[in-house]
Amino acid sequence: MDPISEWIAGWKIPVGRWGRDFFDFLTTNFAWFFDSVAEGLSTVLNGLVDALLWLPAVVVVLAIAALAYALKRSWKLALGVVVGLCFIINQGLWAETVETLVLVVSAASASMAIGVPIGIWAAHNERVYRVLQPILDLMQTLPTFVYLIPVLILFGLGLAPGLIVTVIFAMPAPIRLTYLGITSVPKPMLEAGEAFGATKGQLLWKVELPSALPTIMAGLTQCIMLSLSMVVIAALIGASGLGTPVVRALNTLNIPLGLEAGLAIVVLAIILDRMARIGGEERK
Repeated sequence: MDPISEWIAGWKIPVGRWGRDFFDFLTTNFAWFFDSVAEGLSTVLNGLVDALLWLPAVVVVLAIAALAYALKRSWKLALGVVVGLCFIINQGLWAETVETLVLVVSAASASMAIGVPIGIWAAHNERVYRVLQPILDLMQTLPTFVYLIPVLILFGLGLAPGLIVTVIFAMPAPIRLTYLGITSVPKPMLEAGEAFGATKGQLLWKVELPSALPTIMAGLTQCIMLSLSMVVIAALIGASGLGTPVVRALNTLNIPLGLEAGLAIVVLAIILDRMARIGGEERK
């Protein structure tokens, strides 16, 4: 190392030590809070998993297919759901798929419930978006493995930290796309609403949100895909599901198991993506 680099390195900013001290402070003073959150989330998630596994797999498959048909009015999609999920059952990965499904749906729901209101707020307040933008950039560019360390320290192992990590990773997508959709509403539509005496609330619910709905739903599909991409990483902190056999296959170089689990993740991703999309449905 050259002298200048050595001099710069000699004045190292102790970012790592500051971070350690911060998390030591949190675990020392607020461990009760993080333990309560983890326990509450784990109870809900494990309860949903147990409820779905208590039902016969065929009943759950038919219920998901019926939901797909109700959403899209497409018998082809409903048939594809049945075939895809029966393939997963055939591969002996039904329990892991149910765990992944609960985790992904819960993470996507939480991300949308938090992200859409924040995106609406940012669209109506440019100062809020300027503050949010670097935070969103950090959330999307920070390596996902970095999330695992503090979450693991604060919340321990299990589905709860897996859910929290997934929400952190997926939430920027609905925020950004909701902001884009609201800010892209044509001004003539807003002016027409104002001319008819619409209040700000009426403009939001009757003009802005209907116009921005395709973009917001694109945020939902992105959210689902991002959540599924965290399945394997979340398995490293004890979140059971399809990520567990993938990690096991990686550690043991088990090609058949890795291929089976990977295909199950792909099938689940396609099913959720087709069910969440709007427009372009196939008609019977």
